[in-house]
Amino acid sequence: MTSDILLRSAFAIGIIALGLGAYWLLNQHLLVRAKNNLSALFNTMPNKPVIVYFTTPDCVPCKTVQRPALDRVSTLFGEKLQVVEIDATERPDLAKTWGVMSVPTTFLLDARGEARYVNNGVARVEKLMEQIQTL
Repeated sequence: MTSDILLRSAFAIGIIALGLGAYWLLNQHLLVRAKNNLSALFNTMPNKPVIVYFTTPDCVPCKTVQRPALDRVSTLFGEKLQVVEIDATERPDLAKTWGVMSVPTTFLLDARGEARYVNNGVARVEKLMEQIQTL
């Protein structure tokens, strides 16, 4: 019985590890895609950190959580940060080239234009602040 529990626990841990690994690989892939598609957004980089925010008009979490979080971060950083909002229903080509599969999705780019973070789903103020400060 104990060996059965250990075996099931090992399988569970293995499945969790595979899931985390797949999630990490997906995020790395999205960051590479973002880096390769910067020219679709900017002719020249603004020389400051940028948050690229994909949303849709009918996205409730975008309106109730993500937009207020971005407004708060934008207020705190002022001119030192640029937020680019993209409606994925108006620009499905751009959402597709950036690898956006759900909204809200945010990409954080450093001042050189390197995509450093991608957040699939809601990213709260605390998480965005932590990510921006590492840039």
